[in-house]
Amino acid sequence: MDEKVKTVEFEIKDFYGDNCFKDGFGSFSSVERSPEGYVEIYEWMDSGEKQLIGKQNLVLYIGREWLAQRLVDEKNTSSGVTSTPDEILAWFGLGDGGVDPADPFVPVAPVLSETDLNSRVMINATDSSNADYHVVSSGYPETGYYKAPFDSVAFETDPLNSNKWLILKITITIGVNDANGEQLSEAGLFTNESKSGGASGNFTIFSRVTFPSIVKTADRRLIFVWYLYV
Repeated sequence: MDEKVKTVEFEIKDFYGDNCFKDGFGSFSSVERSPEGYVEIYEWMDSGEKQLIGKQNLVLYIGREWLAQRLVDEKNTSSGVTSTPDEILAWFGLGDGGVDPADPFVPVAPVLSETDLNSRVMINATDSSNADYHVVSSGYPETGYYKAPFDSVAFETDPLNSNKWLILKITITIGVNDANGEQLSEAGLFTNESKSGGASGNFTIFSRVTFPSIVKTADRRLIFVWYLYV
């Protein structure tokens, strides 16, 4: 490996806890339940040190509606959601629209009603292991692939819940040839009916995170580690 290539690691956590999934019987006051998460961003410097930034991320309403359909294998035709029960969580997208236009280092927090990244960026022009190929058009500033596959998905135990296997650890690498020249400030997980390279069709965003802009160059490798707590 080229010693000049820096590796940046992102850790992203979506929590499904007391404020999200619950049931019961009786009288309850109205409460807006919002899954919350946390992102840890690391960069390995030449000195071997890590820089750390912490940011929340959010499972969006559209993602939660897809999850409800997926759980029971039924399409909810009343919701207006374009996803289907056949879709699976398998893709990752990047954007440059996660910050205040006046200050690239001030992220704008996601909101539950969002249905996509704010401003998508192309991940790779030619690598067909990616997905969501588009030519230049409205919302797609470059010709190429706009979604990257997961490197791996691992199951982990949750020490706060009797060490049950309740954690998914999803790892995605944005390599030295990916998204170069972009000022990245947002990312999301997406569903699709296929996880094969070159997949097309409907991509439904599940979760979105924003962070201070990071300029992607050919000497930087980004690693996103996204934890889902179920």
